[in-house]
Amino acid sequence: MGSSIFLQSNSLLESLIHLSNEVSSIEKLPSIQVRNVSTMLRRIKVLTSLFEEIQESNNPMLPPSSVLCLSELFSVIRRVKSTMEGCKNGSSLWGLIQTERLSNQFHVFVKEIARALDILPLSLLTVTVDIKEQIELLHRQAKRVELYVDPQEIQTRDVLLTLMASEKTMFDVETVKHVFNSVGLKTVLDYEEEMSKLEDEVHKQAGTGGLIVVSNINNLISLVSYAKSMVFNEKSEENDVRQVSGSVSKNTSVSFNVPDEFRCPISLDLMKDPVIVASGHTYDRSSIAQWINTGHYTCPKSGQRLIHMALIPNYALKSLLHQWCQENNIPLTECSSNAESEKKMCEKVVDHISATKVAIDSVKRTAEFVVGKLAMGSVDIQRQAAYELRLLAKTGMDNRRIIAEAGAIPFLVTLLSSNDPRTQENAVTALLNLSIFDNNKVLIMAAGAIKNIVDVLESGKTMEARENAAAAIFSLSMIDDFKVAIGAHSQAIPALVGLLREGTTTGKRDAAMALCNLALYNANKPKTVAAGAVPLLIELLMDDKAGITDDALGVLALLLSCPQGLEAIKKSRPLVPLLIDLLRFGSAKGKENSIMLLLGLCKDGGEEVARRLLINPRSIPSLQSLATDGSPKARRKAEALLRLLNRCCSQSHNPVGL
Repeated sequence: MGSSIFLQSNSLLESLIHLSNEVSSIEKLPSIQVRNVSTMLRRIKVLTSLFEEIQESNNPMLPPSSVLCLSELFSVIRRVKSTMEGCKNGSSLWGLIQTERLSNQFHVFVKEIARALDILPLSLLTVTVDIKEQIELLHRQAKRVELYVDPQEIQTRDVLLTLMASEKTMFDVETVKHVFNSVGLKTVLDYEEEMSKLEDEVHKQAGTGGLIVVSNINNLISLVSYAKSMVFNEKSEENDVRQVSGSVSKNTSVSFNVPDEFRCPISLDLMKDPVIVASGHTYDRSSIAQWINTGHYTCPKSGQRLIHMALIPNYALKSLLHQWCQENNIPLTECSSNAESEKKMCEKVVDHISATKVAIDSVKRTAEFVVGKLAMGSVDIQRQAAYELRLLAKTGMDNRRIIAEAGAIPFLVTLLSSNDPRTQENAVTALLNLSIFDNNKVLIMAAGAIKNIVDVLESGKTMEARENAAAAIFSLSMIDDFKVAIGAHSQAIPALVGLLREGTTTGKRDAAMALCNLALYNANKPKTVAAGAVPLLIELLMDDKAGITDDALGVLALLLSCPQGLEAIKKSRPLVPLLIDLLRFGSAKGKENSIMLLLGLCKDGGEEVARRLLINPRSIPSLQSLATDGSPKARRKAEALLRLLNRCCSQSHNPVGL
């Protein structure tokens, strides 16, 4: 969900103008998505003119719906900025392969701008006729805009995919140069930087992108490396290039035997400024800030949805880090100065703008007014009111508390049964946003919402409504007692499994996360197996487009502990080789769950699973590597599995090395 904050109108306008100017002043446009980026910049420049005129009017009290519109535009423009920076600073070749997804993302942004402008009361704002006409034109165009995918990029993407699938010795130099030139790769240094960006993308995709995605990126790295040696005669330049690439390398310092607890789970480097996120896990500030700033709203380690984006300093760990650095003669001045500069750079990620009493009173009046429309209005008015509450509930814990105190929850629960698709979607999304505040979880369950939420999950009018119902179940199931209550509903778990089968990438992830939460309660595990989750989860492990590798592994690891789950998992022939591959290419969490599954299968599956592991040439080296270099949990599990395999083959084979 978005993380924009409901502000006083002046503060909000200042933030909007500053953000819009930042986007408009991007100096070098990305070499991909050129048309979508340029048209988006034009739209934002028009909106900037509107923001500046509203600010110049010095109106002390804007209409509530205009503040909601501006808050939503702030959220959209922030995500536009993040996507543009991703196109500009990320891998150009990977962006080219993802051209359809990125084009769809820009299309979604335009539609969100149109929906925000739906509730902008232009007639009540003091703006010039010229600006009013420009905004009305922008609104009309945004409402009817169609998805644009650049045919030239599609053609170039297809040539690139052909190159990736070809034997390297069959490459045509001019074709390679044409493809790479089209995305701005012209010099040796460009090629080096592209490989570095692709390596960063591998780390980013581990655990979410699937094995095929990681394999494709590694294939791209190999292609760029080979193309560089083929296109350039760089023997005389090689030392210079190494020096330049070395200067931009992340690991410029001497390698130390850094304890695992001092390493950032994302970069695996020594943390300089450890911070705690909402899930309770600790990361280096620069790494987690980059993760959040690229549009991720889950904890990289646990996969848990982050209920807020605040980064809280871990002073205890920082003190231990400094002590360790002193003991190992690692200069603290460099560490501290880097941490300070990174901290300043990353503070942009989270807006720490506190709402004043005036702003809170404004939210309260707005909430009471909108809830009144929800209770007494016509179908059209209820649809609009539910949408306004949906937006208002996106913007901070105070807002969520105030909306609940205004009595919105029972009315929203009733609207879940609406026959109007937009009303139903707005109602379930508003409840999802409200449930992020823990006290509201209790109020939502007390209002009898679970039956209606499950009905929307099972047969909602739109796919977005179904997906947000799954996300609401995930949020509510964070409380242990509600895991029991939700699991007791006969259709809750089957409906989640249904969404796991039919949903979009986002919906499948929400469903998997909800199932993972529910499966923590033992009585829900047999129900999850009975609903057919196991073969579906294993199938999703092999689907690179699903992007829920870690979530699927987490559910399977939980189901392994019940007899029904064990039997269902044992029936899958492709699972063992798939888990072996995940030991090599998965995320840290994915590797832990893969070892846990293999260990459980060997213990309860007997010699057959152990034999399949032993005959796979990649299994023992992968386990030995994890036993040496994995996380503490992965090391323990890997050592236990190696001992078990050693016992299995000691009578007839040479023992496995530990």
